[in-house]
Amino acid sequence: MKYKIISADEAATYVHHDDNVGFGGFTAAGTPKVIPSAIARRAEEEHAAGRPFRIGIFTGASSSDKLDGALARAKAVKFRTPYQSCADSRVAINAGEISYCDMHLSELAQTLRYGFLGDIDVAIIEASSVTDDGKIYLGTGVGIAPTVCRLAKKILIELNSHNPKELAGFHDIYQPADPPHRREIPVYKPSDRIGVPYIQVDPEKIVGIVETNLPDGVKEFAPVDEVTMKIGQNVSDFLTAQLQAGLIPAEFLPIQSGVGNIANAVLGCLGKNPHIPPFQMYTEVVQDSVIGLIREGRCTFASSCSLTISDKLAQEVFSDLDFFRDKLVLRPGEISNNPELVRRMGLITINTALEADIFGNVNSTHVTGTKMMNGIGGSGDFTRNGYLSIFTCPSIAKGGKISAIVPMVSHLDHSEHSVNIIVTEWGVADLRGKAPRERAELIIENCAHPMYRPLLREYLSLRGKGHTPHSLNAAFAFHEEFLRSGDMSLTSFEDFK
Repeated sequence: MKYKIISADEAATYVHHDDNVGFGGFTAAGTPKVIPSAIARRAEEEHAAGRPFRIGIFTGASSSDKLDGALARAKAVKFRTPYQSCADSRVAINAGEISYCDMHLSELAQTLRYGFLGDIDVAIIEASSVTDDGKIYLGTGVGIAPTVCRLAKKILIELNSHNPKELAGFHDIYQPADPPHRREIPVYKPSDRIGVPYIQVDPEKIVGIVETNLPDGVKEFAPVDEVTMKIGQNVSDFLTAQLQAGLIPAEFLPIQSGVGNIANAVLGCLGKNPHIPPFQMYTEVVQDSVIGLIREGRCTFASSCSLTISDKLAQEVFSDLDFFRDKLVLRPGEISNNPELVRRMGLITINTALEADIFGNVNSTHVTGTKMMNGIGGSGDFTRNGYLSIFTCPSIAKGGKISAIVPMVSHLDHSEHSVNIIVTEWGVADLRGKAPRERAELIIENCAHPMYRPLLREYLSLRGKGHTPHSLNAAFAFHEEFLRSGDMSLTSFEDFK
């Protein structure tokens, strides 16, 4: 190998105060694992010496504690985009210590190329192999790696031998031209390949390689419980009815699914439903449940931005890559989440809401309207453009002290114009073609927890006029009661009548 082999601490010396750093990977999959921690240590040393050290962070999506957590704890982050799910990062963002810009994942790569967010000083990428002529073969995640490698002045690579070199060929690296020269993206079905299996860079930009042998550290999701299973069954039954009514093509449509326990339950129920034919996926994350569906022949192909599977399952997949080679492809985030492709292929999109209001608006990001949870991620990319946009959530949280169905969402991420279907463990509200009052009746009756239905109906009765009959002075009564007493069910509307 022609490149300089260096330690993680030496790699960190290439990153300076006020630099903008672009990281490869998507979720913990393919995220650099040792250089970020070394940068954090350097930041702590600089701070102890009385010198400033903070950097801007650009990632494909969330990362891992080795990246977001280490840098947040070291107070080494001046700016962060587009999505995070780390507790320490979340605390710093909500305290105003990190300037955080929440963005649709499909937009970040092009926004960087347009120059809207400044230069990329350093790209830090995890790879499974690198060639002397500058071909970087990635591991389990792609994200914004092609774009930050293209823009960065310097590239640092973590060469992770835990990822087998046989992962080469699973990636389809393609970057669209920038306007006004952009053409259609020629993906017409999830299995289409339009690029090359590597990132090509100028070898002179690779200033060092750090050798590692570490798993992604993806944990297994909690087992499916009664609530998540019921949500999954409700989604599955709804799609079956749509299929039987001829409202979904007989061969079915590609599925996009978010991340987490509910998504696992939904996919599991779809896989077990004998009325739903084998299907393909065009999504941003392949998680454990998808691997099972592929092995069972229920999912015939999955296009994704990352292979976000638990470490134990990853070893099973790595030992059987020949089986998966014609069933999986990994793409950059601006392709996996591209709105043009979502609409053209007619994706059935399934994402998770923090809360939804009785008129069909969805909050995916902010607790009580002010505290950032994780970010919007790719949900907006898919929701606005899907053949069917479905949002799922449990009807209550904290033992019933929080209702996920509220009079008005405390923060708006997806408006009523983009949300087709809302599903909880109690049922399904099909909002297509419905006026606001009709949507409210469906959501209260089919999706709200029974303990909250009387309160929601009472709210709806406060104002009888207007197309969307909100009572503006009472719209956040649920949230205000929760902040006051910790229990939304204690809300009273007597003072608003």
